[in-house]
Amino acid sequence: MQNFLGQNFWAVTIDFEKSHLIFPTIIAVILCLLGLAIALRHRSELIAAPRYWCHLVTSMNKIRFGGTLVLTLIYFSLMEPIGGIWPNTGLGFLLCSIPYVFATGMLFMRERTPTDSLVLGSVAFFAPLAVWWIFTDLFFLTLP
Repeated sequence: MQNFLGQNFWAVTIDFEKSHLIFPTIIAVILCLLGLAIALRHRSELIAAPRYWCHLVTSMNKIRFGGTLVLTLIYFSLMEPIGGIWPNTGLGFLLCSIPYVFATGMLFMRERTPTDSLVLGSVAFFAPLAVWWIFTDLFFLTLP
């Protein structure tokens, strides 16, 4: 059955070059609309926001903030190259997550006693290992 333009309504064509973008586009539009609704509803709080942010920036721990940014950039930068050595195994995630969790924990730890460091080391080892195992063996998903 063809319409007056000569197109067949029963034929479905998929542009595989762009078909994967439909859901991210829908989600982005929904998030923008929700953000606009929040901004309109709380516009009085947003007007007072610069004072809040100035106070927050002056009172924050800049070493921990900067250290977290640097560690996170290093973490994401190294995950793919290390994972490329053993492709489709998730070892890039595992081998990068262990030192990342340990270093971030040490950065935020107030008192670095040997006992606390040992507990942090075991958490930094077993938590990424558990996540890696769950994704790999139970969900059959590969991490970077």
